[in-house]
Amino acid sequence: MNAGIPANYTKAKVRELQITLYLAAKASTKRRFHALYDKVYRLDVLTIAWKRVKANGGSAGVDQMTIDYILKKYGEERFIQETQHILKEGTYRPQPVRRKEIPKGDGKVRPLGIPTVRDRLVQMAAKIVTEPVFEADFKDSSFGFRPKRDLKKAIERIRDTVNKGSIYWVVDIDITAYFDNIPHDKLMKMVEQRISDRRILKLIRQWLTAGVMKDGEYKETDLGSPQGGVISPLLSNLYLHYLDTIWENQFTHLGTLVRYADDLVVLCHKKEHAKETIQVLKAVFQKLELTVNQTKSKVVNLWKDEKGFDFLGYHHRRMPVWRKGGNIAHILRSFPSKKVMKKMRDKIKDMTSPRHLLLLSINDMIRKINPIIQGWSTHYKDIDTGISNKFLRKIDWFIRRRLMIFWNKKHKKRKSGRVDFFQILKQAGLKTVSTWG
Repeated sequence: MNAGIPANYTKAKVRELQITLYLAAKASTKRRFHALYDKVYRLDVLTIAWKRVKANGGSAGVDQMTIDYILKKYGEERFIQETQHILKEGTYRPQPVRRKEIPKGDGKVRPLGIPTVRDRLVQMAAKIVTEPVFEADFKDSSFGFRPKRDLKKAIERIRDTVNKGSIYWVVDIDITAYFDNIPHDKLMKMVEQRISDRRILKLIRQWLTAGVMKDGEYKETDLGSPQGGVISPLLSNLYLHYLDTIWENQFTHLGTLVRYADDLVVLCHKKEHAKETIQVLKAVFQKLELTVNQTKSKVVNLWKDEKGFDFLGYHHRRMPVWRKGGNIAHILRSFPSKKVMKKMRDKIKDMTSPRHLLLLSINDMIRKINPIIQGWSTHYKDIDTGISNKFLRKIDWFIRRRLMIFWNKKHKKRKSGRVDFFQILKQAGLKTVSTWG
């Protein structure tokens, strides 16, 4: 693909474009960018966008065209060039997203909107061009779906703030169905504060109002930004940037805001600050036409070490630790939450229980579950490793136990020698979630 243009050169040119846009936006907070659309259909931008879409994977949209089909039959160059052509000619029109419902632990479902692969490509190209402009404004309190920021940094901010300061109260806020309730008109006004290019604005409006297809029925979308869209995380961050700005300008005396997409906590010193924080957040959300989920939102007292709070898949709680000289300090520890641990066990059970899988050898079964284990290990191993390993080791034990049950069923045995069997698993290359092995 594009054999005449080195991949590193293409990447460097796109990076140069992003840096130029970022610095221009940073230099003038009032500047509105009016010439961005032509950059979206630049061949180097579309090429990098396609590489990212391809790496992200995902299923087909309403047109049933998959990434695999494009790679093996349709042709990558043809697909990119066609996309460039319809963008240049102004004939691009997004298709409705395909609604897919993902079961949640509480019995409810999370609605995902899956765009077509072509729509994902155009959204990714638009994100590459517009993200640097908005990044120049985004605040330090925001960590989700941003370059060089992630979940780990959000949790580090929480732990550092609590352990280095006098933080005894946490306001844990849940926004009701955030992605489904973003008002289009207010979101577009925020976009227009930085972008005046009418063709870019038209693109974003088209994506927001493209509609949803579910079970063959079309439904209009006059509210929300569908989870699953490439551009949705950027737009959702932009909408809550209003909260970040208000907090930084007026309310930092109440506590430290840490936000990861639509999940947020405020770390406070006094109970009075926590109470006032709740009122401030309610007022801000009311202006944004969002509502606080009263059931899931709470105020947690960290003072007595009796309670903690769950945030971003971790449980955070003050716990005693011994210091030099025999002193005891109470610091915030972070480890996988009960909800996450249950999901891990359920996943392993689902992967090892079906009777038709008894046809697999133990080596095949290990190869099947190892990528899952590796993913968990990568995600959880680097945050408060000492205490996290105590909990992750329980998952390692559960995995070995499930594989022993699988082995006994396969060979119609009542039990196996645990030590000998665990050695077999180790020799077969079974990975571990914990770093203790």
